[in-house]
Amino acid sequence: MPLKRTFAALVLASAAFAQTPLVPPANTPYGTPISSDAAKKIAAAAIAEARKNNWAMAVAVVDTGGYLVYFERMQDTQLGSVEVSIEKAKSAALFRRPTKSFQDTVAGGGEGLRILRLTGAIPVEGGIPIIVDGKLIGAVGASGGSSDQDGRTAQAGAAAMK
Repeated sequence: MPLKRTFAALVLASAAFAQTPLVPPANTPYGTPISSDAAKKIAAAAIAEARKNNWAMAVAVVDTGGYLVYFERMQDTQLGSVEVSIEKAKSAALFRRPTKSFQDTVAGGGEGLRILRLTGAIPVEGGIPIIVDGKLIGAVGASGGSSDQDGRTAQAGAAAMK
C-alpha cells in the first residue's frame, strides 16, 4: 500500500478511537469570523461538559485571527488557566489544528522538539479549531484540568457548532 494511503488509513483509524477530532488540513480556508452569539453557544457547551464532570475550567473562544471573542471562567478555576485557555484557542486558530497535535509531536521527541520554538504553538491539549462548512471561523480553548479534561471540554464546545 502506498505510503500516502497507509498514513491516511492510520489517521482515520486513530480518529475513530480518540477523543480528538481529525486534524483539519493545514490549507483549511479561513471563513467569516465567529459571531459573539456563536462564541457564547460554544462556551456554554464547554462549560456544561466541565460541570457534568465536576471540573473547574476557563474557556476562551477566539476569531480567525486569534482575537478573543468570548471568555468565561468557572468559580474556583485556577487563575493561571485564564491566559492558558486563551493561548490554546489562539494557537488552534492560527495554526488551523488542535493543540493536541503539537503535544503529540513534542511527545515523539527528536525533531518534534523543534515545535517548542514555534512562536504561539501551545503543545498542550485543549485548543480546538471551529470548522463550519469547511472553513475555520475561530477556535475554542479550555484550561483548568488535565490535558485530557481540557481537550474533552474544548471538544464539547466545538461540537456545539455541528
